[in-house]
Amino acid sequence: MRTFDYSVLLNKVWDNEILNLVARIHECKGRQELFIRQKPVELYRLTEIAKIQSTESSNKIEGIVTTSTRMKQLFEEKTTPHNRNENEIMGYRDVLNTIHESNEYIPIKPSYILQLHRDLLKRAGLSYGGYFKSVQNYINETRVDGTVVTRFTPIAPYDTPEAVERLCNAYEQAISNEKIDSLILIPIFICDFLCIHPFNDGNGRMSRLLTLLLLYKSGYNVGKYISVEKQIEKTKDIYYDTLEKADIGWYEEKNDATPFIKYMLQVILSCYTEFEERVGLIKESSSAYDIVKNYVEKKVGKFTGADVVQNCPSIGRSSTLAALKKLTEEGIIIRKGSGRGTFYIRTDSMSDL
Repeated sequence: MRTFDYSVLLNKVWDNEILNLVARIHECKGRQELFIRQKPVELYRLTEIAKIQSTESSNKIEGIVTTSTRMKQLFEEKTTPHNRNENEIMGYRDVLNTIHESNEYIPIKPSYILQLHRDLLKRAGLSYGGYFKSVQNYINETRVDGTVVTRFTPIAPYDTPEAVERLCNAYEQAISNEKIDSLILIPIFICDFLCIHPFNDGNGRMSRLLTLLLLYKSGYNVGKYISVEKQIEKTKDIYYDTLEKADIGWYEEKNDATPFIKYMLQVILSCYTEFEERVGLIKESSSAYDIVKNYVEKKVGKFTGADVVQNCPSIGRSSTLAALKKLTEEGIIIRKGSGRGTFYIRTDSMSDL
Protein backbone atom coordinates (compact mmCIF):
# COMPACT_ATOMS: atom_id res chain seq x y z
CA MET A 1 0.00 0.00 0.00
CA ARG A 2 1.10 3.56 -0.64
CA THR A 3 2.98 5.07 2.32
CA PHE A 4 1.86 8.71 2.00
CA ASP A 5 5.25 9.98 3.08
CA TYR A 6 5.06 13.73 2.57
CA SER A 7 8.57 14.27 3.93
CA VAL A 8 9.88 13.53 0.43
CA LEU A 9 8.44 16.89 -0.61
CA LEU A 10 11.19 18.62 1.38
CA ASN A 11 13.64 17.78 -1.40
CA LYS A 12 11.29 18.73 -4.21
CA VAL A 13 12.30 21.72 -6.35
CA TRP A 14 9.23 23.66 -7.43
CA ASP A 15 9.19 25.67 -10.64
CA ASN A 16 8.91 29.46 -10.73
CA GLU A 17 5.22 29.42 -11.64
CA ILE A 18 4.30 27.56 -8.46
CA LEU A 19 6.59 29.69 -6.30
CA ASN A 20 5.10 32.86 -7.78
CA LEU A 21 1.53 31.67 -7.22
CA VAL A 22 2.29 30.74 -3.60
CA ALA A 23 3.93 34.12 -2.96
CA ARG A 24 0.98 36.03 -4.43
CA ILE A 25 -1.54 34.06 -2.36
CA HIS A 26 0.54 34.73 0.77
CA GLU A 27 0.28 38.45 0.00
CA CYS A 28 -3.49 38.15 -0.39
CA LYS A 29 -3.74 36.29 2.89
CA GLY A 30 -1.84 39.11 4.55
CA ARG A 31 -4.43 41.61 3.32
CA GLN A 32 -7.57 39.58 3.94
CA GLU A 33 -8.15 40.55 7.58
CA LEU A 34 -7.89 44.24 6.69
CA PHE A 35 -10.54 43.79 4.01
CA ILE A 36 -12.76 41.69 6.28
CA ARG A 37 -12.77 44.32 9.04
CA GLN A 38 -13.81 47.12 6.69
CA LYS A 39 -17.40 46.19 5.82
CA PRO A 40 -18.71 43.29 7.93
CA VAL A 41 -22.38 43.83 7.01
CA GLU A 42 -21.73 43.82 3.27
CA LEU A 43 -19.36 40.85 3.62
CA TYR A 44 -22.17 38.91 5.28
CA ARG A 45 -24.08 39.28 2.02
CA LEU A 46 -21.04 38.03 0.10
CA THR A 47 -21.03 34.98 2.39
CA GLU A 48 -24.66 34.20 1.63
CA ILE A 49 -24.04 34.50 -2.12
CA ALA A 50 -20.96 32.27 -1.89
CA LYS A 51 -22.88 29.56 -0.01
CA ILE A 52 -25.46 29.30 -2.77
CA GLN A 53 -22.84 29.36 -5.52
CA SER A 54 -20.66 26.75 -3.79
CA THR A 55 -23.57 24.39 -3.21
CA GLU A 56 -24.93 24.82 -6.72
CA SER A 57 -21.57 24.51 -8.50
CA SER A 58 -20.14 21.54 -6.58
CA ASN A 59 -23.30 19.54 -7.14
CA LYS A 60 -23.54 20.65 -10.77
CA ILE A 61 -20.10 19.17 -11.45
CA GLU A 62 -21.60 15.80 -10.45
CA GLY A 63 -24.76 16.29 -12.53
CA ILE A 64 -26.92 17.07 -9.47
CA VAL A 65 -29.00 20.10 -10.42
CA THR A 66 -32.17 22.05 -9.78
CA THR A 67 -33.42 25.39 -11.08
CA SER A 68 -32.00 28.68 -9.82
CA THR A 69 -35.45 29.60 -8.48
CA ARG A 70 -35.69 26.36 -6.52
CA MET A 71 -32.15 26.81 -5.23
CA LYS A 72 -32.98 30.26 -3.87
CA GLN A 73 -36.22 29.02 -2.30
CA LEU A 74 -34.42 26.11 -0.65
CA PHE A 75 -31.75 28.34 0.83
CA GLU A 76 -34.32 30.82 2.09
CA GLU A 77 -36.21 27.84 3.59
CA LYS A 78 -39.36 28.85 1.75
CA THR A 79 -39.84 25.29 0.51
CA THR A 80 -38.69 21.74 1.21
CA PRO A 81 -36.68 19.42 -1.09
CA HIS A 82 -38.89 17.64 -3.65
CA ASN A 83 -36.55 14.90 -4.83
CA ARG A 84 -33.21 13.17 -4.27
CA ASN A 85 -31.25 15.82 -6.15
CA GLU A 86 -32.61 18.59 -3.96
CA ASN A 87 -32.00 16.56 -0.81
CA GLU A 88 -28.38 16.00 -1.84
CA ILE A 89 -28.01 19.70 -2.63
CA MET A 90 -29.27 20.61 0.83
CA GLY A 91 -26.98 18.01 2.38
CA TYR A 92 -24.05 19.81 0.79
CA ARG A 93 -25.30 23.08 2.21
CA ASP A 94 -25.49 21.53 5.69
CA VAL A 95 -21.86 20.37 5.59
CA LEU A 96 -20.75 23.67 4.06
CA ASN A 97 -22.36 25.51 6.97
CA THR A 98 -20.63 23.22 9.45
CA ILE A 99 -17.25 23.94 7.87
CA HIS A 100 -17.89 27.69 7.72
CA GLU A 101 -18.94 27.85 11.36
CA SER A 102 -16.82 25.19 13.09
CA ASN A 103 -13.72 24.50 10.97
CA GLU A 104 -11.33 25.04 13.87
CA TYR A 105 -13.03 22.19 15.74
CA ILE A 106 -12.92 19.67 12.87
CA PRO A 107 -9.64 17.71 12.94
CA ILE A 108 -8.38 15.94 9.85
CA LYS A 109 -9.20 12.45 11.07
CA PRO A 110 -11.05 9.56 9.37
CA SER A 111 -13.84 9.61 11.97
CA TYR A 112 -14.60 13.27 11.26
CA ILE A 113 -14.43 12.78 7.50
CA LEU A 114 -16.94 9.95 7.87
CA GLN A 115 -19.25 12.18 9.91
CA LEU A 116 -19.12 14.92 7.27
CA HIS A 117 -19.91 12.31 4.60
CA ARG A 118 -22.82 11.07 6.72
CA ASP A 119 -24.26 14.58 6.88
CA LEU A 120 -23.70 15.11 3.15
CA LEU A 121 -25.96 12.16 2.27
CA LYS A 122 -28.27 12.09 5.30
CA ARG A 123 -31.10 14.11 3.78
CA ALA A 124 -31.16 11.79 0.76
CA GLY A 125 -31.60 8.80 3.09
CA LEU A 126 -28.68 6.88 1.58
CA SER A 127 -27.63 3.98 3.81
CA TYR A 128 -23.95 4.20 2.90
CA GLY A 129 -23.55 7.78 4.11
CA GLY A 130 -20.90 7.87 6.80
CA TYR A 131 -19.29 4.57 5.79
CA PHE A 132 -16.30 3.74 3.66
CA LYS A 133 -17.04 2.02 0.35
CA SER A 134 -18.24 -1.56 0.40
CA VAL A 135 -17.64 -2.31 -3.28
CA GLN A 136 -14.80 -1.55 -5.67
CA ASN A 137 -15.31 1.71 -7.51
CA TYR A 138 -13.69 2.97 -10.69
CA ILE A 139 -12.88 6.34 -12.19
CA ASN A 140 -14.25 6.06 -15.70
CA GLU A 141 -14.11 8.23 -18.77
CA THR A 142 -16.86 8.44 -21.39
CA ARG A 143 -15.35 9.07 -24.80
CA VAL A 144 -16.85 10.99 -27.69
CA ASP A 145 -18.11 7.79 -29.34
CA GLY A 146 -19.96 6.84 -26.15
CA THR A 147 -17.61 4.09 -25.03
CA VAL A 148 -16.64 4.02 -21.37
CA VAL A 149 -13.08 3.23 -20.33
CA THR A 150 -11.63 2.89 -16.83
CA ARG A 151 -9.06 5.62 -16.34
CA PHE A 152 -8.05 4.72 -12.79
CA THR A 153 -8.85 1.96 -10.31
CA PRO A 154 -8.88 3.32 -6.74
CA ILE A 155 -7.78 1.42 -3.65
CA ALA A 156 -9.82 -1.70 -2.83
CA PRO A 157 -12.56 -1.45 -0.18
CA TYR A 158 -10.71 -3.59 2.38
CA ASP A 159 -7.64 -1.32 2.17
CA THR A 160 -9.57 1.94 2.31
CA PRO A 161 -9.83 2.54 6.10
CA GLU A 162 -6.08 2.09 6.58
CA ALA A 163 -5.28 4.23 3.54
CA VAL A 164 -7.41 7.12 4.82
CA GLU A 165 -5.83 6.78 8.26
CA ARG A 166 -2.34 6.96 6.77
CA LEU A 167 -3.30 9.88 4.56
CA CYS A 168 -4.67 11.93 7.47
CA ASN A 169 -1.68 11.12 9.68
CA ALA A 170 0.77 12.09 6.93
CA TYR A 171 -0.98 15.40 6.34
CA GLU A 172 -1.23 16.30 10.03
CA GLN A 173 2.43 15.46 10.58
CA ALA A 174 3.54 17.53 7.59
CA ILE A 175 1.39 20.50 8.66
CA SER A 176 2.64 20.39 12.25
CA ASN A 177 6.28 20.32 11.10
CA GLU A 178 5.69 23.58 9.16
CA LYS A 179 8.44 22.77 6.67
CA ILE A 180 6.19 22.36 3.63
CA ASP A 181 3.82 25.15 2.65
CA SER A 182 0.17 24.26 3.26
CA LEU A 183 -0.67 25.60 -0.22
CA ILE A 184 1.41 22.72 -1.60
CA LEU A 185 0.14 20.12 0.87
CA ILE A 186 -3.57 20.81 0.40
CA PRO A 187 -3.77 19.94 -3.33
CA ILE A 188 -1.59 16.87 -2.75
CA PHE A 189 -3.87 15.69 0.06
CA ILE A 190 -6.93 16.18 -2.17
CA CYS A 191 -5.28 14.35 -5.07
CA ASP A 192 -4.43 11.40 -2.80
CA PHE A 193 -7.95 11.44 -1.32
CA LEU A 194 -9.47 11.19 -4.81
CA CYS A 195 -7.10 8.37 -5.76
CA ILE A 196 -8.27 6.44 -2.70
CA HIS A 197 -11.90 7.32 -3.61
CA PRO A 198 -13.05 6.15 -0.19
CA PHE A 199 -16.84 6.27 -0.62
CA ASN A 200 -19.48 4.54 -2.70
CA ASP A 201 -20.74 8.01 -3.67
CA GLY A 202 -19.92 11.64 -2.93
CA ASN A 203 -16.13 11.52 -3.39
CA GLY A 204 -15.94 14.60 -5.62
CA ARG A 205 -18.19 16.68 -3.38
CA MET A 206 -16.31 15.57 -0.27
CA SER A 207 -12.99 16.49 -1.90
CA ARG A 208 -14.20 20.04 -2.51
CA LEU A 209 -15.61 20.37 1.02
CA LEU A 210 -12.30 19.11 2.42
CA THR A 211 -10.44 21.62 0.23
CA LEU A 212 -12.43 24.42 1.85
CA LEU A 213 -11.86 22.94 5.33
CA LEU A 214 -8.09 22.63 4.82
CA LEU A 215 -7.85 26.19 3.47
CA TYR A 216 -9.75 27.47 6.50
CA LYS A 217 -7.53 25.58 8.91
CA SER A 218 -4.45 27.13 7.29
CA GLY A 219 -5.88 30.65 7.56
CA TYR A 220 -7.05 31.07 3.96
CA ASN A 221 -10.64 32.27 4.50
CA VAL A 222 -11.44 33.46 0.99
CA GLY A 223 -13.81 30.51 0.39
CA LYS A 224 -16.21 32.07 2.87
CA TYR A 225 -16.77 35.06 0.59
CA ILE A 226 -15.99 33.76 -2.90
CA SER A 227 -17.02 30.30 -4.07
CA VAL A 228 -14.01 28.07 -4.68
CA GLU A 229 -16.40 25.46 -6.09
CA LYS A 230 -17.73 27.91 -8.68
CA GLN A 231 -14.20 28.63 -9.88
CA ILE A 232 -13.65 24.88 -10.26
CA GLU A 233 -16.98 24.35 -12.01
CA LYS A 234 -16.16 27.09 -14.55
CA THR A 235 -12.91 25.28 -15.41
CA LYS A 236 -13.96 21.68 -14.77
CA ASP A 237 -12.36 20.34 -17.96
CA ILE A 238 -8.97 21.58 -16.74
CA TYR A 239 -9.81 20.29 -13.26
CA TYR A 240 -10.36 16.75 -14.53
CA ASP A 241 -7.42 16.92 -16.93
CA THR A 242 -4.94 17.93 -14.22
CA LEU A 243 -6.27 15.25 -11.87
CA GLU A 244 -5.81 12.66 -14.61
CA LYS A 245 -2.19 13.72 -15.10
CA ALA A 246 -1.55 13.75 -11.35
CA ASP A 247 -2.60 10.15 -10.74
CA ILE A 248 -0.33 8.53 -13.33
CA GLY A 249 2.02 6.20 -11.44
CA TRP A 250 0.19 6.82 -8.16
CA TYR A 251 0.39 3.24 -6.87
CA GLU A 252 4.14 3.16 -7.51
CA GLU A 253 4.52 6.54 -5.74
CA LYS A 254 5.94 7.98 -8.95
CA ASN A 255 3.08 10.31 -9.77
CA ASP A 256 3.63 14.04 -10.13
CA ALA A 257 0.90 16.20 -8.59
CA THR A 258 2.40 19.41 -10.02
CA PRO A 259 -0.36 19.98 -12.66
CA PHE A 260 -3.08 19.76 -10.02
CA ILE A 261 -1.11 21.92 -7.56
CA LYS A 262 -0.78 24.65 -10.19
CA TYR A 263 -4.44 24.41 -11.06
CA MET A 264 -5.59 24.70 -7.45
CA LEU A 265 -3.23 27.60 -6.75
CA GLN A 266 -4.66 29.41 -9.77
CA VAL A 267 -8.19 28.75 -8.48
CA ILE A 268 -7.32 30.08 -5.01
CA LEU A 269 -5.60 33.17 -6.42
CA SER A 270 -8.53 33.92 -8.72
CA CYS A 271 -10.85 33.73 -5.70
CA TYR A 272 -8.68 36.21 -3.80
CA THR A 273 -8.55 38.52 -6.81
CA GLU A 274 -12.33 38.48 -7.12
CA PHE A 275 -12.68 39.02 -3.37
CA GLU A 276 -10.49 42.11 -3.41
CA GLU A 277 -12.31 43.46 -6.44
CA ARG A 278 -15.68 43.08 -4.75
CA VAL A 279 -14.45 44.60 -1.50
CA GLY A 280 -13.04 47.43 -3.59
CA LEU A 281 -16.50 48.06 -5.01
CA ILE A 282 -17.87 48.16 -1.48
CA LYS A 283 -15.33 50.60 -0.09
CA GLU A 284 -14.85 53.00 -2.98
CA SER A 285 -18.34 54.54 -3.02
CA SER A 286 -21.35 55.05 -0.84
CA SER A 287 -24.17 55.60 -3.34
CA ALA A 288 -25.77 52.77 -5.31
CA TYR A 289 -25.24 54.70 -8.55
CA ASP A 290 -21.49 55.09 -7.96
CA ILE A 291 -21.06 51.46 -6.95
CA VAL A 292 -22.84 50.17 -10.07
CA LYS A 293 -21.04 52.66 -12.30
CA ASN A 294 -17.70 51.54 -10.86
CA TYR A 295 -18.58 47.91 -11.63
CA VAL A 296 -19.78 48.73 -15.14
CA GLU A 297 -16.63 50.69 -16.02
CA LYS A 298 -14.48 47.65 -15.20
CA LYS A 299 -16.71 45.11 -16.94
CA VAL A 300 -15.62 43.65 -20.26
CA GLY A 301 -18.30 42.14 -22.47
CA LYS A 302 -22.01 41.79 -21.83
CA PHE A 303 -23.55 41.52 -18.38
CA THR A 304 -27.02 41.12 -16.88
CA GLY A 305 -28.83 42.82 -14.04
CA ALA A 306 -28.36 39.62 -12.02
CA ASP A 307 -24.59 39.86 -12.59
CA VAL A 308 -24.53 43.37 -11.16
CA VAL A 309 -26.69 42.43 -8.15
CA GLN A 310 -24.37 39.54 -7.40
CA ASN A 311 -21.19 41.57 -7.73
CA CYS A 312 -22.42 44.62 -5.81
CA PRO A 313 -23.55 43.01 -2.55
CA SER A 314 -23.61 46.24 -0.55
CA ILE A 315 -26.76 47.48 -2.32
CA GLY A 316 -30.19 46.00 -2.86
CA ARG A 317 -31.71 44.71 -6.09
CA SER A 318 -34.08 47.65 -6.61
CA SER A 319 -31.26 50.17 -6.11
CA THR A 320 -29.09 48.24 -8.56
CA LEU A 321 -31.77 48.18 -11.26
CA ALA A 322 -32.48 51.89 -10.72
CA ALA A 323 -28.76 52.64 -11.18
CA LEU A 324 -28.67 50.56 -14.38
CA LYS A 325 -31.69 52.48 -15.70
CA LYS A 326 -29.98 55.81 -15.00
CA LEU A 327 -26.70 54.67 -16.60
CA THR A 328 -28.66 53.58 -19.66
CA GLU A 329 -30.43 56.96 -19.87
CA GLU A 330 -27.08 58.73 -19.59
CA GLY A 331 -25.70 56.68 -22.48
CA ILE A 332 -22.95 55.04 -20.44
CA ILE A 333 -24.37 51.57 -21.10
CA ILE A 334 -26.70 50.13 -23.72
CA ARG A 335 -29.57 47.78 -22.92
CA LYS A 336 -30.20 44.92 -25.34
CA GLY A 337 -32.73 42.11 -25.54
CA SER A 338 -35.93 41.85 -23.55
CA GLY A 339 -37.41 39.94 -20.64
CA ARG A 340 -35.10 37.24 -19.31
CA GLY A 341 -32.85 37.80 -22.31
CA THR A 342 -32.02 41.36 -21.29
CA PHE A 343 -28.33 42.23 -21.02
CA TYR A 344 -26.14 45.34 -21.07
CA ILE A 345 -22.91 46.42 -22.72
CA ARG A 346 -20.73 49.48 -22.27
CA THR A 347 -21.38 52.14 -24.89
CA ASP A 348 -17.68 52.66 -25.50
CA SER A 349 -17.41 49.00 -26.58
CA MET A 350 -19.47 49.96 -29.66
CA SER A 351 -17.17 52.77 -30.78
CA ASP A 352 -15.34 50.75 -33.42
CA LEU A 353 -18.42 49.06 -34.85
